[in-house]
Amino acid sequence: MPARTLDNPLVLPVLGLLLESPMHPYQVEVTLRERSEEGQWPLNRGSLNNVVAALASAGWIEEHERAQREGRPARTVYALTEAGHAELVSRLDLQIRSAAREFSPFFAAISYLGALGREGAVDALTERAERLTARIESDQARHTRALDDGVPALFVVEADYALHAARGELAWIASTISDIHSGRLTWPAPQTKDVRA
Repeated sequence: MPARTLDNPLVLPVLGLLLESPMHPYQVEVTLRERSEEGQWPLNRGSLNNVVAALASAGWIEEHERAQREGRPARTVYALTEAGHAELVSRLDLQIRSAAREFSPFFAAISYLGALGREGAVDALTERAERLTARIESDQARHTRALDDGVPALFVVEADYALHAARGELAWIASTISDIHSGRLTWPAPQTKDVRA
């Protein structure tokens, strides 16, 4: 198993889920999908199985039991080892302390917002704001439901962070649209190419 598999973004959530309780890979997959409606994790069964194999090879997880229900294949349930717990804590500490820039596809796209022209930019940003508003409402309802069901706020702190980040993005979009309408955000005059040979 290549060592770079341990750099896969799935390593952290898999270790985190196994901190909660021992699970077999299918349970991990289902739980990650349930907790990530927008597909924030690059999740497919092949990459997840590779990550689980790499974690086991590294000694960060170990076989806890083999579970089998009637008529189903046996599934290996994995548990976090002490070394895995230490690795999880180390990675969490490093990532939370780091203020490294995180580049998203949206960040890359807005770098070239001017190519859309004023109207195109306003249309695209307005549609994104509408979709973002709908997502915020849905995420807020799920977050509220979890808290109302007695889930400790610490266990859904990432949902709270995501809501704050989305609201910040929504505010930026509204401000940018306002700046386009007011003329504070200007577009350069179109350049004509000299087609003389």
